[in-house]
Amino acid sequence: MRKLVVFNNVTLDGYFTDARGDMRWAHNDDAEWTAFAAENASGGGVLLLGRITYDLMASYWPTPAARANAPAVAEGMNRMQKVVFSRTMDKASWQNTTLVKGDNVYGIGRRLVMEGVAVEVST
Repeated sequence: MRKLVVFNNVTLDGYFTDARGDMRWAHNDDAEWTAFAAENASGGGVLLLGRITYDLMASYWPTPAARANAPAVAEGMNRMQKVVFSRTMDKASWQNTTLVKGDNVYGIGRRLVMEGVAVEVST
């Protein structure tokens, strides 16, 4: 069975975004954070996403701005295999993304028992 890794940015009061939906607080522009994020994105795992997180990431990582601001992270995020779970999406256009509709528990469980690299839940 694969390892399940959770990569979660959350404030001490339990929120991911501020009242306006802004998550800039989670992005540090220091060398240590950049190295950590690049290493995390280069792991070659499978990234499991819900629709909202997918929409946020898919709107940024494939862009020229992402490649300019964090080239190693952008390359890893775009290369990485991604699975998005959604009842409302009709298609997932970000490269290397599989859309799973229906039973999310079955979909995640099926991926965990497959051979291969770690599965990462990103929230």
